[in-house]
Amino acid sequence: MDHLLRFFLTQFIRRGAMNFTTAGGGKFSCGDGTGEPVSVRFLTADAERRVLINPELGLGEVYMEGSFVVENGSIADALAILMDQPEILPRWAKLQWWLRYLARRTQQFNPRGRSKNNVARHYDLDGRLYSLFLDADKQYSCAYYETPDATLDEAQLAKKRHLAAKLLIGRGDSVLDIGSGWGGLSLYLAEMTGANVTGVTLSTEQLQVSNARAAEKHLTRSAKFFLEDYRDVAGPFDRVVSVGMFEHVGVDFYETYFRRCAELLTDDGVMLLHSIGRSDGPDVTNPWIAKYIFPGGYIPALSEVIPAIERAGLLVCDIEILRLHYAETLKAWRERFMARRDEAVQLYDERFARMWEFYLASSEMSFRKQNLMNFQILLTKHQGVVPMTRDYITREESRLRGVERDQRPRLQLAGE
Repeated sequence: MDHLLRFFLTQFIRRGAMNFTTAGGGKFSCGDGTGEPVSVRFLTADAERRVLINPELGLGEVYMEGSFVVENGSIADALAILMDQPEILPRWAKLQWWLRYLARRTQQFNPRGRSKNNVARHYDLDGRLYSLFLDADKQYSCAYYETPDATLDEAQLAKKRHLAAKLLIGRGDSVLDIGSGWGGLSLYLAEMTGANVTGVTLSTEQLQVSNARAAEKHLTRSAKFFLEDYRDVAGPFDRVVSVGMFEHVGVDFYETYFRRCAELLTDDGVMLLHSIGRSDGPDVTNPWIAKYIFPGGYIPALSEVIPAIERAGLLVCDIEILRLHYAETLKAWRERFMARRDEAVQLYDERFARMWEFYLASSEMSFRKQNLMNFQILLTKHQGVVPMTRDYITREESRLRGVERDQRPRLQLAGE
């Protein structure tokens, strides 16, 4: 087994410096020796076999189980090397990739019932878990780092401001927030713009928190939350926004999604879609992520999204690509989680804490080292609905900053 492990890993790891210790006590090094060396150890021959047979699934599993350990550095350091190689996938894993690609539509098939179950698997975990690493407003999506030294809370506030500015929301406008999470964006829009916001989620835990926060802020008349699928919402709305939800739609439902959004928009309405995206074309969901973190989830390429928008009769007015913003967001989440890791163990167990650590680290390195980014697409039904140049976004952000300064205290979680 030692010889097989050395042969395959030295073929794949060409950059960086990674030192391996096998279950049998053998030692070898991979890479070109650049950067800080990372040392790892396999504790069992079974862990070695699983990584060789199915590296995309096996590495995360053996780390969760404790049979693959990082002795010098962290799992984030190890993944930074492994995910920064000339080839994204080891050559011996490419046949498995093709099989997954052929079956991806089955994995992404998300009718109403399955969508709700998939959401519950991730978002209905103990709410205290998310409080360990998210910002005070519990924004669970890519932040917007206007400056390199911005804090997580500042960057998440900037994200909400940036979205609101693009949407050009007027007082009294009706706004639909698809996938409203714990309510932070909906409450911001209601409080800062005077809009009437409807938030829909498929998570019962998120719904309870959102309604509690709206009551605490005395915003129950202007911010209402419902446990409802986007396909069942009654419109119309002046504005539609969706942040971090599109990744759960599935390729076969893209046209359904955009046609429904077009039906929900007024003739002079504006929609803003914020989603993780791929820079290099259609792909498959990492099998470890699909099994343990986001069942039914898929990160789309723009080439998969734009045709569905066109067929729905919507016009693309603006596309912005956020590069590395999510890498920095995930780094902040990972550091905050690790600082309170013992609390996660108390909530669940050591295996769960390792799973979450691997999830945050591998996600960060996917944005930092590989092909992931975020896109924001602004959509309308007709030309001339939004200004011809993007200057209006900066002006509206400046106006919203003034409104924020006048609103004290800042939005908080219920009970904080």
